[in-house]
Amino acid sequence: MQFLKEIKHRKGNFLLTVMAVSVAVALVVVFVTMTKASQNETRRLTRDMGFNLRIVPGQTDMNHFWVSGYSNMTMSGKNVDKLVDAKAIYYAHLTATLHKKIIWRDHDVVLTGISSDEKEPKGSIKSKMIFGIAPDKVYVGYEIAKSLEIAEGDQINVLGKLFQVQKVLAEVGSEDDIHLYFDLPTLQKLLKMEGRINEIMALNCLCSTGGDDPLEALRTQLIKILPDTKVIMNRTIAVARERQRKMVNAYFAWILPLVIIICAFWVGGMTLLNTMHRRHEIGTLRAIGMGAGAITNLFIQRALLAGFIGALIGFSAGTILSLTYGPDIFKVTAKAIKPLYYLLWWSFVLAPFFSVIASMIPIVHATGLQPANILKEE
Repeated sequence: MQFLKEIKHRKGNFLLTVMAVSVAVALVVVFVTMTKASQNETRRLTRDMGFNLRIVPGQTDMNHFWVSGYSNMTMSGKNVDKLVDAKAIYYAHLTATLHKKIIWRDHDVVLTGISSDEKEPKGSIKSKMIFGIAPDKVYVGYEIAKSLEIAEGDQINVLGKLFQVQKVLAEVGSEDDIHLYFDLPTLQKLLKMEGRINEIMALNCLCSTGGDDPLEALRTQLIKILPDTKVIMNRTIAVARERQRKMVNAYFAWILPLVIIICAFWVGGMTLLNTMHRRHEIGTLRAIGMGAGAITNLFIQRALLAGFIGALIGFSAGTILSLTYGPDIFKVTAKAIKPLYYLLWWSFVLAPFFSVIASMIPIVHATGLQPANILKEE
C-alpha cells in the first residue's frame, strides 16, 4: 500500500509521530488512573475523619448530651433497620451504639457497645469505618489503660464478666480515651438492655444533598422515617470533607484539558515537520497528476496507523507507570490501583481520531500549495 511505502521512506518521522501519540495516550492513562486513585484516597482519608452524623432519641436532654458525650435516653435497635429499609436516603455507614457511664476500679469510664456491622441503605458494600469486636474481647481507651496499667492480653472483670483485652487504643485526646469498647449485643446483655441503643452513628457527604448545608434535608428525611429521633451534624468534619472532594475534582478537571492540548500540538508539530520536509515530493506528485485528495488520504492513513500503534504503546506505558509509582503516592488505597482496561478501548477509538485531527492543519496546508510554486523553490 502507498501509505506503507511512505512510512518506510520517512520512518524516522513516523516513529516520532507514534512517540507523540504514545506519550499523549500514556499521559491521559496515567492522569485518569491517578485521578481515580486520588479520588479514592481523598474519599478514604476524609472518611477516616470519622462519623459526622449522630442520630439520638428525640427526648434527649441536649445539655446532658454535650456534657457527657452521649444521650441519656435509649431507643430500639430496630431503628437502624428502618433506615436501611428506606434505601434512598442521605445516610451511610449506619452503626448502632450504646453508651453507659459507670465507676470502675475507682475511675469514671464509659462502656460503649458497637454493632459489628455497618449497614448501607442503598445496599452497597463499603469498608468499615470502625473496628469490630469479638463477644469475649474488649478494647481499652488509652487513658484508662495507662492509669490502671492494663496491657493487651490481660483479663479484666467488668460487671462480673471476664473479658480479654484485645487492644489498647492509641491516644486520641478526647473522651474516647476513657472508654471501654465492647461488641454491642455483649454490652446490651451485660447491662440488661437487650435490643436498646442510644445512638446511631452515620456518615453523610454534602454532595449527596447538593448543598453546603444539608442538615435541614437530613432532618426532613429522618422525621419521615424515625419521627421520635433527632440528628446532630458535626459541621466541621462535613464541610472539610466536602471542600477536599471539590478541590481534588476541580484540580483534575483543569489539568486534563491542558494535557490533551499540549499533546495535540505535539502530534500536529510532528505532522507539520513531515509535510514540510516533503514539500518537493508533494509538489512532484501534484505535478504528475496525483490529486490533493489522494495525497491527503495518504497522510490520513499514516496518522491513523500512528494513532493505533500509539494507543497500544501509550496504554501499556501509562498503566505500567501508574502501577509502579501509584502505590508509593497513594499508600492508603494502594491495593485499589489497578489497570483500567476500558481506557484501552477508548484509546483505540480516540487516539487515531486525535492523531488525524491534530494532523489536519499541516496536511491541508501542504496539499493546498500550488505545485508550480513548490517546484520553483528547487
